[in-house]
Amino acid sequence: MLPSVTRNTILLVEDSPDDEALTLRALTKNNVMNEIVVARDGVEALDYLFAEGKYEGRDAAQIPALVLLDIQLPRIDGFGVLKRLRAAAHTRYLPVVILTSSAEQEDILQGYGLGANSYIRKPVDFDEFMKTIGQLGPYWLSLNQQPELV
Repeated sequence: MLPSVTRNTILLVEDSPDDEALTLRALTKNNVMNEIVVARDGVEALDYLFAEGKYEGRDAAQIPALVLLDIQLPRIDGFGVLKRLRAAAHTRYLPVVILTSSAEQEDILQGYGLGANSYIRKPVDFDEFMKTIGQLGPYWLSLNQQPELV
């Protein structure tokens, strides 16, 4: 079965309650009105995307429009999540933006090497974070063209 993008859904994979709240606030303040599904670790993110665990029964062919992925996660880190996404046919082209506090060159290289579409370091300053999210939403949710799977 071919995946179909659920244009109104963003999957936010974030284990920090403070960063989750900040990201949700920034999305709202920037008029990103998409449904946000939050996964708090790598296992929960994969369960959602592959309709496993507590998400068993969800239609796995319904994929989100975008994944905002932290890399420093419990159970399975963001790199492990990205590896699994890129290995599966129905999530191979799913836009994944790494949104993390890490500015380590090794992390940036690994993220792109595993197929991340973008790597954004979370600004510490709230106003800068707001600007970053403000630019992120329109690009990935409106302007970016995803391939049609046949």
